[in-house]
Amino acid sequence: MSPTVANASGYAIHDPKDYLNFKVTEYPLEPLEDDRVTVAVEVCGVCGSDHHTISGGWGPWATKFVVTGHEVIGTVVEFGKAVRGLTVGQRVGVGAQVGSCGRCKACKSGNEQYCPTPVHGYNTLWADGHEHQGGYSTHIRAQDLFVFPIPDSLKSTDAASMLCGGLTVFSPLVRNGAGPGKKVGVVGLGGLGHYAVLFGTALGAEVTVFSRTDAKKADALAMGAKHFVATQDKGFEAKLQREFDLIIVTASSASLPINELLSTLDIECKLVFVGMPEEGLANITSQALSGNAAALASSHIGSRTEALAMLKLAAEKQIKPWVNVTPMKDAAKAIQAVENGSVRYRTILVQDIAK
Repeated sequence: MSPTVANASGYAIHDPKDYLNFKVTEYPLEPLEDDRVTVAVEVCGVCGSDHHTISGGWGPWATKFVVTGHEVIGTVVEFGKAVRGLTVGQRVGVGAQVGSCGRCKACKSGNEQYCPTPVHGYNTLWADGHEHQGGYSTHIRAQDLFVFPIPDSLKSTDAASMLCGGLTVFSPLVRNGAGPGKKVGVVGLGGLGHYAVLFGTALGAEVTVFSRTDAKKADALAMGAKHFVATQDKGFEAKLQREFDLIIVTASSASLPINELLSTLDIECKLVFVGMPEEGLANITSQALSGNAAALASSHIGSRTEALAMLKLAAEKQIKPWVNVTPMKDAAKAIQAVENGSVRYRTILVQDIAK
C-alpha cells in the first residue's frame, strides 16, 4: 500500500561532538513494506544507550544524523498488507529493535533479538540501505514482530521505558529462573537496575542490591529489595559466599569488583552483564570463575514472547517504574541527567513537535 505518512520530524543530533544540540529535522521514513507498521509517537523513554550513541562513545554513526530513542509508545497509523492483529488507532510500543531477517536460526527459534543482521531502534540501516531513525520524533516505522500491544491498565509514561530498560533485565531474569526460592543480586541501581529490582521482586525472587555507597539504599528497599550491600566496604563479599543463584550487572562501569561478586554466586550460577561500559572490562581473572564454576554471560534486550510476558506481568502486578516526565524539547537536559547520574530512574519525553 502507499504510505499516508511519508516523512517524520525528530530531534536530531548532527555531530557527536555537539551531542546536546538537538535540532528538529525532517526526514523521509523508510518504505512501508508489507510487514511494517507506522506508529505516531506519543512518548519515548530516555535510555543510557541514547547517550552512548549520540556522543560517539559506541563508535561512528551508521546514519547521516541520529534521532535517538528506542522506548516508544504511540498509536498505529497504518500498516502493510501482511500485518495481522493490529488496528489503526491501537496503542502499541516499539523497543530497541525494529527489524530482523526472519530466516536465520535465531529468528526461527524465537530469539529474534539475536539475529545477526538486526535493525536497531536508531543509528541503523535496513538491508536495502534505508536509514531508520528513532523515537524522539513524530513517527517511526517497524516490522510488526517488534510492535507490541500495550495493556489498557498501563499508562504510556510507565510502559515506555519497559520496552528497553525493563526488557533488558526481564529476559535474563526469566531465562535464568528468577522466582520464588531464588536469590538474585542486582549490581547498580540506575535505570536498568531499578527495573531488575522491580521485576525480580514481581517474579518472586529475593533481591539484593549492590551499589558503591549507601546513597540509594532507601530507594532500593522501597522498590522491593530485601537487602542492600555497599561495595566500597572492604570485604563486603565475605559473608555472602555461594549466596546467589543469579547476579545481573546493570552498571556501565569498568571498575566493578567483579572477582568479589563472582565469589558470591552459588555453584554453576551466572553473572550476567547488561550494563555496557564504553571502555570494556579488564579486571576479571579466570581463577575467580573456577572456585564455584561461575559463568560470565551477557544478554541483549528480549524476544517478542518475553516482551509480551513482561507487559502482562507489569499490568497484573501493577508495577510502577520511577520515572520523570518532561516535554521532548528538553531532551538535552534528560541526556545530561543520564550523563551525570542524577536521573531517578528513567526520563520519559512527551512528543511535542507540531504535527
